[in-house]
Amino acid sequence: MTSKERAKALVSQMTLPEKLSQLTNEAAAIERLGIPEYNWWNEALHGFARSGVATVFPQAIGMAASFDTKLMREVADAISTEARAKYNEYKKFGRTKIYQGLTCWSPNINIFRDPRWGRGHETYGEDPYLTSEMGVAFVKGMQYGFEEHPKYRKVDATLKHFAAHSGPEKGRHSFDSVVSKKDLHETYLAAFKYIIEKARPAAVMGAYNRVNGEPACGSKTLLQDILYGEWAFDGYVVSDCGAICDIDSFHKVTSNRAESAALAVNNGCYMNCGSAFKFLKVAVAEGMVSEETVTKAVEKLFEARFDLGLFDETEYDSIPYSKVNCAEHRALALEMSRNATVLLKNNGILPFGKDDGIKNIAVIGPNADATTVLVGNYNGTLSEYTTPLFGIRDMARKYGKDVRYAIGCHHTSDAGNDGNIEEAVIAAKYADAVVLCLGLTPQLEGEEGDAYNSDLGGDKPGLSLPKVQLDLFEMMKSVGKPIIVVNISGSAIDLRFADENAAAVIQSFYPGQDGGKALAEIMFGEVEPTAKLPVTFYASDEQLPDYSDYSLKGRTYRYMTEKPLYPFGYGLGYNKYAVSDIRCDGTVTSSGATVSCDIENLGKMPGGNVVQVYISHKNKPDAPICQLIAFKKISLAAGEKKTVEFDIPVDRFMLYDSDGELILEDGEATLYIGTCSPVKEEFCAKTDITIKA
Repeated sequence: MTSKERAKALVSQMTLPEKLSQLTNEAAAIERLGIPEYNWWNEALHGFARSGVATVFPQAIGMAASFDTKLMREVADAISTEARAKYNEYKKFGRTKIYQGLTCWSPNINIFRDPRWGRGHETYGEDPYLTSEMGVAFVKGMQYGFEEHPKYRKVDATLKHFAAHSGPEKGRHSFDSVVSKKDLHETYLAAFKYIIEKARPAAVMGAYNRVNGEPACGSKTLLQDILYGEWAFDGYVVSDCGAICDIDSFHKVTSNRAESAALAVNNGCYMNCGSAFKFLKVAVAEGMVSEETVTKAVEKLFEARFDLGLFDETEYDSIPYSKVNCAEHRALALEMSRNATVLLKNNGILPFGKDDGIKNIAVIGPNADATTVLVGNYNGTLSEYTTPLFGIRDMARKYGKDVRYAIGCHHTSDAGNDGNIEEAVIAAKYADAVVLCLGLTPQLEGEEGDAYNSDLGGDKPGLSLPKVQLDLFEMMKSVGKPIIVVNISGSAIDLRFADENAAAVIQSFYPGQDGGKALAEIMFGEVEPTAKLPVTFYASDEQLPDYSDYSLKGRTYRYMTEKPLYPFGYGLGYNKYAVSDIRCDGTVTSSGATVSCDIENLGKMPGGNVVQVYISHKNKPDAPICQLIAFKKISLAAGEKKTVEFDIPVDRFMLYDSDGELILEDGEATLYIGTCSPVKEEFCAKTDITIKA
C-alpha cells in the first residue's frame, strides 16, 4: 500500500474527536490504534535546534554567503542525520516531545527585503533566485540526503513563512502586507514556487500577517488558488504558532476562534501550532467545517508520518547517537564557516604572515569573545566552539605573534566606569595592529519575543551600530595603529566608518561553532575568502524606503537606483581573478541559452570565486535593473584557468507582468558575467543578447 492508502485506511477507523486530536502540533496518542503521542514542532534552521547539543553551523544568512549549493546540501544532510540520531533515542521513551520529532520547521525562505527586519538573518538574503537554489539544496539534503528517491524521507522540511512576510516584526500579528501582483509573484512567492517544483518539500508554514487583506493562514488566494491550485502542492500546511488566533484577535477578519479555525482548515491549513483548532469541534457542530474536510486534513498528516517511516522499520533507524556533533560534522561546520566569511576591504594588511612586521595584535571589542554571536537563533547547544579571540590567539602563536585582549565596551553601553575603554586604548598602544570585533547580537536583532530591543519587537531602528561601539572605533583610530574591523551581525550595517578609516573590513555573519577558527584561518592566509554578500550593504538609512511599504521600488540591488556601500554579490579574495572569453549564441529562444566564460586565478595561492550571471533588460522600465540568473562556485589553483558553462532555462529570461504572469517578450538585454553584481562593473564582463518569444 502507498502512504496515501495507509493513511486513508488508518484514519477511517478514527472517531471525530480522535481526528480532531491529531490536527495540532501536540498530536495525542490513540492507543487502540497503536498511534503514539507525537509533537510536530521541531526546528533545524542551521543545525538540529533547541534539543541539546548539536552541530551549530553558520546562521542561514551566512550559509547563503557561500553561494555553494553542494556544500549547503552536505550541511542539510548532516543536520537531518543528527535529527534522526536524536529521534532514534527519544522515541524509546514511547512518545516525542517538542523539539524531538522529525518534522522540521525550516528553512526560512522569506526575502530579506529590508535590512531593518530582525529575522532577516534566518533567510538566504534578498535575492529570489539565490534563495531558490540554496533552498532547494537545503530541502533535498534534509529530506533525502544525497538520494533522489528514497522510500522514506529522513525528515520533513517546511518552507516558511507563506507569504510576503518580512516585517515589521512588532506588528506582525495584525500587519497587512499590501503587495502588487507583480511583486508578489516576482519576489515574495518565487522561491516557494521554485523549491516546491524542484525539491518536493513536505510542508509549508503560513505567516502571521495578512496579504492584501487575507490572513495568510486562512487565505483562499494563497492556499487554495496558488499553493494547492496553480502549483499542485501535495504536502501539508502548518500555521505559525498562534497565527490562527490572530485572525479574530488582531486581524478582525472573523468574529471568534471557531470561525478562525474553520477559515484556516477549509482553505487547507491542516496543522495548527497553537490553540485555535480546539474550537474545530464547535465549528463542525455548527456546520462551518464538514467532517469530510477534517478527515482530509488528518489523512494528509498521517500520509506524512508514513512517508517518514514513523510506523515502520527504516534504513535510518540504525543512525547512532555518536553522529551528533561528530568529528565529520564539526569539520563540515568549519568548512561552511570559511565559506561564509566575506572580505569587504583590504589595503594589503591581510593576510597576516610571519615576516609582515606585525608582532603584537590587539583583539578588542564586544564580539571578540562572545559566544551568543556564534549561534544566531533557532540553534542547538554549543559543545565545542571557537570565538574570534581564541581563533586569532591560537593562529597567532603558530606565526610567532602575541595577542592582547580587551573588551573595550559592551554591545550597547560601556557599563559605567569599569575601565573598558582605557584598557582597550592601552592594548592598542602596545600592538602593531588592532582587530576590532564589533557588531550586533541575536538579542539585538531577532524575532519578536526573542530579541530584547522591545520597542521594535526585534527589528533594528536603523543601520548604525550602537553609539558606544562607534565611540570605541574613534578611540582606536586615535591611537594610530592599523585597524581590521570584523563586523559580526546577521544583517547589513552602515560600515562607512570602517570603509573610510580601517585597513581591512570583514563581515562575519553569525558564523557557527568554529566561526572564530575560520576567521583566523582567513586572516592569516591559510584559507582564501570566497564568500559573497547575499544582501546589499546600504550606505546609510537615507537610502532605505519606508519600512512598512512592501513595494520593491528602491529596494535591494534589483530595484535600487542609488549607489550602495557594498553591493549584492560582492566579496574580495587575496588573489585577483580575470573573467574573459564570454561565449553565447546571442539569441535566447524558448529553449533558453548556453553561456560560458573563462575564469583565471592570477594570484599565488589556491582559492576560488563565485562566477555570477546577471541579466539587464533594455527598454523594459518595469523590469529589475539587473537580476541574478545563474552562479557557480569555482575552486582554482594558483595560476589555473577554468571554463565555466551555464545552461540557463528560458524562464530566467522571462519577465513578470502587472498581473503576476511570467511571460517571454521580444527584446534586447545585456548579460553581465563576473564575480559581483554589475553595480561594480569592474568585476564583470558583458555581452548583449536578443530575446525571441
